Amino acid sequence: MDRMSSHDSGPGLTPHEQQLLLSIARCSIEYGLLQKRPLLPAESDMPPALTRIQATFVTLTLKENLRGCIGMLEAVYPLCRDVAQNAFAAAFRDPRFPPLSEKELPVVKMEISLLTPPVPFPVSSEQDLLSRMRPGVDGLILEDGFRRGTFLPAVWEDLPDPRDFLMHLKLKAGLPPDYWSDTLRVSRYTAHKISE
Repeated sequence: MDRMSSHDSGPGLTPHEQQLLLSIARCSIEYGLLQKRPLLPAESDMPPALTRIQATFVTLTLKENLRGCIGMLEAVYPLCRDVAQNAFAAAFRDPRFPPLSEKELPVVKMEISLLTPPVPFPVSSEQDLLSRMRPGVDGLILEDGFRRGTFLPAVWEDLPDPRDFLMHLKLKAGLPPDYWSDTLRVSRYTAHKISE
């Protein structure tokens, strides 16, 4: 366990509940290897905290390298189900990677991000945005027309400079790195991480 481990008290989750979420994620991937679909937990067997509606992302890494990351920004499903679905999708449906193999399963590491609801973050200019971003804290969503991209707060670990963070987020959203427009919409959220 590292400093972001499930021993951290989390947003109202006990250490046991956080461990249970990690177990749900891993079991869903193990099941997916054989059945080609996620293993959805029985919500009636879950503690109430794991049945609340909450958005999550599940990130997989192999030897510190990204191996898959899938999630939802909007809270639609009970927490336990959202984690099970996103773990399966991160392992087998992330278009950037081939499906996770049976050989990789024992060594892949999982991290679950529990997201707060995104809130509009009105800014007057790019400089205004850069001066108000909170490195290491904010997850950001950029939207303009049909273009949309998000970076979880964990991305700050790789892109600690706000200017670099924003430039790469624009690229992820399919926008030029120097793009700015009055129609650009920004939202922000925070995330609590639970790691193996």
